[in-house]
Amino acid sequence: QVQLVESGGGLVQPGGSLRLSCAASGSIARIYAMDWYRRAPGKQRELVATITSGGVTNYADSVKGRFTISRDNAKSTLYLQMNSLSFEDTAVYYCTAHVAGDPDVDSWGQGTQVTVSS
Repeated sequence: QVQLVESGGGLVQPGGSLRLSCAASGSIARIYAMDWYRRAPGKQRELVATITSGGVTNYADSVKGRFTISRDNAKSTLYLQMNSLSFEDTAVYYCTAHVAGDPDVDSWGQGTQVTVSS
């Protein structure tokens, strides 16, 4: 089992920045990839960014060049640096962990609200 706790959300003006954190605990050695998702009001859940255990990253087109996913293995923490935020980035952001097992399972955090507003 892996437990995930997000933090760092809040209210920010357009053009501003935020850094989200996701602290992992439990069977973290079994995690082989982690993601950030978001769900905006009235919209479907969107995969924002992924990072593998090898450090390979991937981003949704909507955030490329503005968001950066990273991790600190020593702190068992995943990050999402968000720059040049726009109204369209308003959403609840969730981190997920893909955990190897028989079968593999996905763990989810509780989410953190990001609101971009002037």
